[in-house]
Amino acid sequence: MSTYDHKQIEKDWQKYWEENETFRIEENSKKEKFYGLVEFPYPSGVGLHVGHVRAYTSLEVIARKRRLEGFNVLFPIGWDAFGLPTENYAIKTGRHPREVTDENIAVFTDQLKRIGYSFDWSKEIDTTDPKYFKWTQWIFLQLFKHGLAFRDRTYVNFCNGCKVVLANEDFRDGKCDRCGSEVVQLEKDVWFLKIREYAEKLLAGLDDVDYLPRIRLEQENWIGKSIGAEVDFAIAGHDNALRVFTTRPDTLFGATFMVIAPEHPLIAELAADITNMAELVDYQEKAKRKTEFERVQLAKDKTGVRILGIQAINPVTHTEIPIFIADYVMMGYGTGAIMAVPGHDTRDWEFATKFGLPIIEVIKGGDVSEAAYTDTDSGEMVNSGFLNGMEVKQAIAAAISYLEKENLGKQTINYKMKDWAFNRQRYWGEPIPIIHCPKCGMVPVPENELPLELPKVESYEPTDNGKSPLANIPEWYQTTCPVCGGPAERETDTMPQWAGSSWYFLRYFDNQNDDEFASMDKMKYWLPVDWYNGGMEHVTRHLLYSRFWHQFLYDIGLVPTKEPYAKRTAQGLILGNDGDKMSKSKGNVVNPNEIIDNYGADTLRTYIMFIGDYEKAAPWSDNGAKGCRRFLDRVWKLQDIVTDGEGYSNGLETAIHKTIKKVSSDYEEMKYNTAIAAMMTLLNEFNKQSKITQDDLKTFILLLYPVAPHITSQIWKEMKMGGRLDQTTWPQYDEAKTVDNVVEMAVQINGKVRGTITLPVDADKDTARAIALSQETILSYTQGKTIVKEIYVPGKIFNIVVK
Repeated sequence: MSTYDHKQIEKDWQKYWEENETFRIEENSKKEKFYGLVEFPYPSGVGLHVGHVRAYTSLEVIARKRRLEGFNVLFPIGWDAFGLPTENYAIKTGRHPREVTDENIAVFTDQLKRIGYSFDWSKEIDTTDPKYFKWTQWIFLQLFKHGLAFRDRTYVNFCNGCKVVLANEDFRDGKCDRCGSEVVQLEKDVWFLKIREYAEKLLAGLDDVDYLPRIRLEQENWIGKSIGAEVDFAIAGHDNALRVFTTRPDTLFGATFMVIAPEHPLIAELAADITNMAELVDYQEKAKRKTEFERVQLAKDKTGVRILGIQAINPVTHTEIPIFIADYVMMGYGTGAIMAVPGHDTRDWEFATKFGLPIIEVIKGGDVSEAAYTDTDSGEMVNSGFLNGMEVKQAIAAAISYLEKENLGKQTINYKMKDWAFNRQRYWGEPIPIIHCPKCGMVPVPENELPLELPKVESYEPTDNGKSPLANIPEWYQTTCPVCGGPAERETDTMPQWAGSSWYFLRYFDNQNDDEFASMDKMKYWLPVDWYNGGMEHVTRHLLYSRFWHQFLYDIGLVPTKEPYAKRTAQGLILGNDGDKMSKSKGNVVNPNEIIDNYGADTLRTYIMFIGDYEKAAPWSDNGAKGCRRFLDRVWKLQDIVTDGEGYSNGLETAIHKTIKKVSSDYEEMKYNTAIAAMMTLLNEFNKQSKITQDDLKTFILLLYPVAPHITSQIWKEMKMGGRLDQTTWPQYDEAKTVDNVVEMAVQINGKVRGTITLPVDADKDTARAIALSQETILSYTQGKTIVKEIYVPGKIFNIVVK
């Protein structure tokens, strides 16, 4: 037997797979297909981390298993390569984002190949490739032409130091994470996609797919559907009214004040009647310096300013109530105004207590002078006029009926999900293919002129005013209108990184198509994605965004399935040795390259799958990795005990069939750790036998192959098992042979266990008695005594009663 040299073995097989295009899909195949998808990575300079390995190896196992089961398997990889991290690094180092991106892709490619993934590299895609983003721009134009892409003014976070627009996650306490400069909010024209129009379709589609329960719940919570009423609160002495959305119109009698967002247009509309405008303006400026998260989180101190000079009118009590501005109310949520019912809402109660406002009980329960009573899903209405004495559900319906009858409001469905802000004021992204014409308005770039590429410039620094760097390049943005031929300007904002990842799964199987994003024939064969795996951090926005794009394309007849992904799963984090989330600052990051160098790619793959429950977080253990290497060393040594016999060894047949059944099932249920444990147990049984047949080893190798393909392929070759391992078939089990032929059973004397016996599983009472009484330990309790009764339950227990 040769030596298990993981470096040479892995290098040889990776070269072989690449040169022979072992994992390339069969075009125009009659086979049943399997499309396994992993979230394509953002290629950074630091390379892969073990989280990537856990995410990819799971579906790698399934893809290799499916090929052995006779499927035509598409298991592709690509690069989600536009976006801020690369651009920021490029600005910092003075290099072009294109150069940085290509370098990072090369690093990731090398690492993925070293791990031995069975990706079809002929289907590789890159979102920054003009041949790819041509179709990202084309899909955007279809959204625009169907009225689902529009521009509106909103507030964005702007760093005065970096001169860039920041995401909420990019700063804290009003200071930029990168430079520490003050961050303010600027009002800007922003592109939006009308994802809210698809809210019901996105919810309904969840009934047609196989998503983990926690993933489905994340989707539902992000969409945030609620049924309630829109209610108008008139402004005393004015024609204006404040409209609110509430899921609890039954509590209207308890509304004692209103709160509106600092940005609410009512302030400007009634400025002449407001007597404390200077105080309001000061508060508005402070609100601009807070992130959305800082404004809406429940734990923070409640701040606000009463608007003096105007009052609202409660539509059911007809009493005047004060209006406040407070930063916890956002214009982007609902109507930008809320009715406050402090008796039954904790936040409203705290606000009312701070500002000395009335607190009225309208649902019988707790003492609202001490705290808000919030257990209000049911209960009796009090202090509520015509609703008094009703149960909550009855009162909700009665309140809506009253509002509609009196033209004060109507039943409404609302969604927490906002329309998708779809632009960035940065260079490294897909140019938005819109032309602004003074005469014709917003005009699409003609489709035959796509892709609209980024200009090749030396400077891509952001501007001082929050505009895109493209706004500094007149030779690029100055153009002619494709409709009237007059002077016009290109849109200078670029798309967010989410754009390219919203449809990438449609491009893999037709990545060289210059005439359409993918042919309908190929989509009919490959769609939907059979199994999509990734991180929980992407099961809200990315999953919703891509489902939205796909459902839109389905509605206009361009894709054959309503949903893109039939199944969506997610892996848990791998933590550091210390049990904390891995980070450079903590010094607990595990570099996959070091594990590959020291122990081999198969060890890395095996340990990552063995580390624990796949869906839960698990801490890294260096000893655990070493243990998996020792396991593979023992697998390698099995070659020493193979005999010339055929078929399964007599003493191993049941164990092998049971292991085939368990491993096959566990792989499909993502119970990779218990599948590997079952193979470790079978390995122990092999070594107890001291001799095994080639068929024993062949089946074991096939079961382990999806996890550890290099060592198993080499053993297959060295043992001359016939053909290539990757072209054989997945082992089958016989259900009848998964049942043990013999069973170990406790023997009781007068109800107390006095020993155990091994007997055939179908043995009768006489056989059991004969075996039991042949053992001295049991015989010692029956000698000289009379057996008065025997209780025998086959396969479970044998109780002998004596006196």
